[in-house]
Amino acid sequence: MKIGIMVDSLQLGVREGIRKARSLGAEGVQLYAVSGAMAPENLDRAQRRDLLAFVRQEGMIVTALCGDPGGHGFADPARNPARIERSRRIMELAVDLDCSVVTTHIGVIPAERNHPRYAVLAAACEDLGRFGDGIGARFAIETGPESALVLRTFIEGLSSGGVRVNLDPANFVMVTGQDPVEAVEILKPYIVHTHAKDGRMLRKTDPETIYGFFADGGIEDMRMEDYFLETPLGEGQVDFSAYLAALKRIGFDGWLTIERETGTDPAADIGMAIRFLRAKLAGL
Repeated sequence: MKIGIMVDSLQLGVREGIRKARSLGAEGVQLYAVSGAMAPENLDRAQRRDLLAFVRQEGMIVTALCGDPGGHGFADPARNPARIERSRRIMELAVDLDCSVVTTHIGVIPAERNHPRYAVLAAACEDLGRFGDGIGARFAIETGPESALVLRTFIEGLSSGGVRVNLDPANFVMVTGQDPVEAVEILKPYIVHTHAKDGRMLRKTDPETIYGFFADGGIEDMRMEDYFLETPLGEGQVDFSAYLAALKRIGFDGWLTIERETGTDPAADIGMAIRFLRAKLAGL
């Protein structure tokens, strides 16, 4: 297993973030590609080649692109044509950067297949999965609002092989309360990328409520810090010794990409996370 960093977590911009990731000891970087300097429309062919050359010059690899559309993901059929088209362009960008994975939250997958949102999400993923099959890319759903079994059932209902999983263990412990080790076993055929993140659930609530809060821009009488807390690695409820052992057991040899979305000194937290992961990996 290899250690990467979500460059946006460093809050330094793309190239400075890549340099900082190298100096911290990472082997790869995940780049946010929805807007800003990394948006597909802001990088022509020559600029893509130049960026890839820079990444290689720094001795790094692009682990994945983040293509999260925000809001309710792909749950709104009226917005989906534009979001699907944009996701296709991000997948093409990934391939141009010698990377095969685009990660995103797609919205809350209902447990019941007859729920109207289920078919909407499935149609969007089917489209993007087929597109990925055609260009050699994988559309990786980030774990979060649904159980691992619901997510696996959803993926297995699709006909394309292009839809896979970006496993974030902290999302499980903070929101659904599922054991990440159990999630690894359930999702093992589909895991192509992971986020190394930790956290604690403070109060159990409906995941629909949590993700609806973020999608709708907040609810005045709801405070997220009352429900969960993202922590530095090793200070939350993810049992990384057991979790990494489970990944090793299923033969996963891909990326553990550190994501730090809170905190006053993300670079220090990420440097500590790299040391933490290296010590855990050495003990496997």
